[in-house]
Amino acid sequence: MPISKLKASSIASGTIDNARISLDANEIPALPTSKITSGTFDDARIAASNVSQHATSFDDNKLVNDLSTLGLRVHTQENLSASSTNSQYIDVFQDSTGVTNLTNCARTSDEYMASVYTSTTNISDGINGGDNQNPSQTASGSSSYTGYDGVTRSNGTIGDNGSYNSYNLGHLFDATDDFECIVSMRGTYQGTGYVYGNDMASLSSIGTHANGGYTGGQSAAWSTLSQGTHQGQYHSPVSGDGGSDYRNLYRWSRVSNSFKLQYYGRSTSDITVNDTSIAAVRASTNYVQNIGGVQTRNEKMLLLVGEAGSINFIRVEVFNKSSTVTSATGSFENNAITAASATTKMGAVITYQDQAGTNALNTDIVLQLSADGGSNYSTATLTALPDFSTGIKCAKVNDLAVTSGTSLKYKILFANQASGSKEARIRGVSLNY
Repeated sequence: MPISKLKASSIASGTIDNARISLDANEIPALPTSKITSGTFDDARIAASNVSQHATSFDDNKLVNDLSTLGLRVHTQENLSASSTNSQYIDVFQDSTGVTNLTNCARTSDEYMASVYTSTTNISDGINGGDNQNPSQTASGSSSYTGYDGVTRSNGTIGDNGSYNSYNLGHLFDATDDFECIVSMRGTYQGTGYVYGNDMASLSSIGTHANGGYTGGQSAAWSTLSQGTHQGQYHSPVSGDGGSDYRNLYRWSRVSNSFKLQYYGRSTSDITVNDTSIAAVRASTNYVQNIGGVQTRNEKMLLLVGEAGSINFIRVEVFNKSSTVTSATGSFENNAITAASATTKMGAVITYQDQAGTNALNTDIVLQLSADGGSNYSTATLTALPDFSTGIKCAKVNDLAVTSGTSLKYKILFANQASGSKEARIRGVSLNY
């Protein structure tokens, strides 16, 4: 605008109508930042890139994964049940309360989830039998007791009647059965052994004691049974032990045709039956003398135990049989947990074991996550982490996008499983949100 057109009053007062002035780069030259010495920029005038380019990026996934691994380790070492915080849920399958919707898989007593596993059935039979003076006796006492395995059994104590007694365990195992039996015993004359052979149908009545028990003395139970081949040791565990008031633990076991008859020790003091002594007899390399070590037994078997003399007792502490269950596929989920707010991203760390073969992540072991109670699952891409411990592997997924919700779940699927060639065991899950 020509200067002649400006009103003198506007110039004199220092006010010029903005509408009459057009400002462009010619009127506003480059302004050094040093000239800006006061005031505050509006947030909208500063681009995020102007700030982030000067900030060191922080990957919290490393921290999340480390905390998840630490949580799994604590739960494993302390044998804790499933628990949760505001941002994490952990289960190491100490019990089955945290899992649901099991399909062709199970949680085992060894605290893992698998579609190839050993199914164990407790046997509640006690010690039954008769003595050579009273063959009509059908039980070895009237008391009930609870064994180490938590099973209540009757007829578990034997009182001294001044005569030789022979007893046998109340179950005839099939040739394909794996089993474990641990017996605590006290007395001056002890006998342990077994009868084996596939043509043993007539022994079933002895196994259930329908005939009132076997008679004929403490060693006769296995020395005269013609239906099977016997093997055992009177004055167990070593011949000549008779006459001493010994306490002992005996263990019969068979896994995949590998049979053992072990003992804990020949103590003259009471043996406390607890985790320590049970673990000791399971790991023992002491074998009943004339059996001598590990044997191959793939026939029907009747376990035998006997005692005579004074201050006697025989108690079944562990008694079960087991079989392998195999499913090529399977799956399980956790019971839904509630998040404090709507969740759109989730992560997880899992621990697992290659019991047999090598299981491929995302093929043989598949993880899915959901925030809407399982209505919609997103499939994770698991990547390996360093091993959790010897033989236990670890894998993770971070920030997996899920359908928004507050009911959080994971689902683990097994595929291509086969007994002896590919067996995956899931040992723990840490869910992050």
